[in-house]
Amino acid sequence: MRGLRNLVLLAALVLSVVCGATAPALAAPFIAPLPLLQLPAEARTTYQLIQSGGPFPYIKDGMVFANRERYLPNQARGFYREYTVVTPGSRDRGARRIICGGYKTSKPDVCYYTADHYSTFRRIVK
Repeated sequence: MRGLRNLVLLAALVLSVVCGATAPALAAPFIAPLPLLQLPAEARTTYQLIQSGGPFPYIKDGMVFANRERYLPNQARGFYREYTVVTPGSRDRGARRIICGGYKTSKPDVCYYTADHYSTFRRIVK
């Protein structure tokens, strides 16, 4: 999916250089929904901790997520926060995260799950 997005961006850039055309602005990415009950058990536990305001097992939980790759809808800095989803057998934080957006940390407007350290996201729905 990331490769296709990069190819589209490259094609738009080439078109704008060769033809003098203006590349269209990219729309907010479509992110497929993922029912809460289909999340791994550890992700459901993290989601419940987020909803109750913690406490969280990792010091980096609740830190601002910058969305540098812009895989999530564009928002002002500070809108997104990241939380670790425990990965059984991992010696470190692993690759699984929940990213929540909103300005009320214990009542986020939206949350996303990634099992591959920010390469793909699914929007969590109840």
